[in-house]
Amino acid sequence: MSTYEDQKKNKAKPMNRRRFIKTGTAISTGMIFAPMIMTRAKANDSNDLNIALIGTGAQGQVLMNATLKIPNIRFKAVCDIWTEYNQKRAYRLLKKYGHDLNAYEDYQDMLSKEKALDAVIIATPDFWHAPQAEDCLEAGLHIYCEKEMSNTLEGAKRIYRAARRTGKLVQIGHQRRSNPRYIYCYNKLLKEANILGRITTIGGQWNRSVQPDLGWPEKYPIPQKTLKKYGFDSMSQYRNWRWYKGLGGGPIVDLGSHQIDIYNWYLGATPRSVMASGGTDYYNKKTHQWYDTVLATYEYDTAEGMVRAFYQTITTNSNQGYFENFMGDQGTLQISESGSRGGVYREQSAPVWDKWVDLGYLNAPKEDVQKPKAGVVLDVRETIAPPKYEIPVVFNDPYHKPHLENFLTPSVVMKNLIAQSKLGMKQQ
Repeated sequence: MSTYEDQKKNKAKPMNRRRFIKTGTAISTGMIFAPMIMTRAKANDSNDLNIALIGTGAQGQVLMNATLKIPNIRFKAVCDIWTEYNQKRAYRLLKKYGHDLNAYEDYQDMLSKEKALDAVIIATPDFWHAPQAEDCLEAGLHIYCEKEMSNTLEGAKRIYRAARRTGKLVQIGHQRRSNPRYIYCYNKLLKEANILGRITTIGGQWNRSVQPDLGWPEKYPIPQKTLKKYGFDSMSQYRNWRWYKGLGGGPIVDLGSHQIDIYNWYLGATPRSVMASGGTDYYNKKTHQWYDTVLATYEYDTAEGMVRAFYQTITTNSNQGYFENFMGDQGTLQISESGSRGGVYREQSAPVWDKWVDLGYLNAPKEDVQKPKAGVVLDVRETIAPPKYEIPVVFNDPYHKPHLENFLTPSVVMKNLIAQSKLGMKQQ
């Protein structure tokens, strides 16, 4: 049985040839998974990929539900320290869908007993990611780990080094990277069409309304001894770990990392500098150690010049929710993980976009809102609202499903492992 203090130690295990050959054989069978909804798992499928879920709280349940829509995936184990609530709920749901599995409190107990696993999904609090990912990699398992990869740079390096040692695949839960709308906009609109022209500015946000701290059913508390064993001072801290330093990173990490990652992806660059202002301005500083409000400005050097990016996350008002705006000298792309939001807006001075509409890159505006009504005189300082061109990609699946598919599809796993192997050889 492990303790929080035990996991602080970096205990590397050598990769032996037998385990490497066994893993290589398992992932090289060329299995292809069709994108269809799995209504009930088949216990006798020989092509099943055996996985476990560590952390069956809110995010773990989101990932579990998305994974249930991917065929040929077999849950063999779930692990959670809240045995009487989160663990039991996940176990019962998976049993209902025909999965033959075991339930554990301690993940090392699970690793010692479950010898048929291929991969593990980790959805525990951030401070557990590094020790759990490292131990799972050393056990010969591929890892899907929720972001943040770790709440420390050293923890992230531990995971990276373990992946290099073992040759196993690690995928972090930045699910926008697999979202078809984001991929389409990057490949078609920005790279092929260069529809925005030169990107000069980016703006993004994730705003949330005031919310009370998370509670729990009084009849299902985690014993204090168990909480201490796994690094928590109290049930309240366990339920609201994201707000505590040393456990989580607050909204700028929990939310902002998703969107700043998109800034980096779309620009093909990382910030050269950042200026930020933030604080715990609304909540109790004892229970909300991380900032409830953050405003940040990033500077990017790109091949076309400077790009300034602004980002805000506030937790006291939900105005306009979450989105990213990429603004260029010929247009603006607004995109969000929410499928109902997003569009492309042409600057008045830019060439017309009829070509891109004809080619199917964009859907034409429903009406021409650029022309002012007859007799209407605008102030010289006013600008006319540009028409909205729709992004011709509809995405209605659970947000995490494509990213999980990219991880759990063996053909993709093999491709990524080959790329990882080549990278390793270049760096040696």
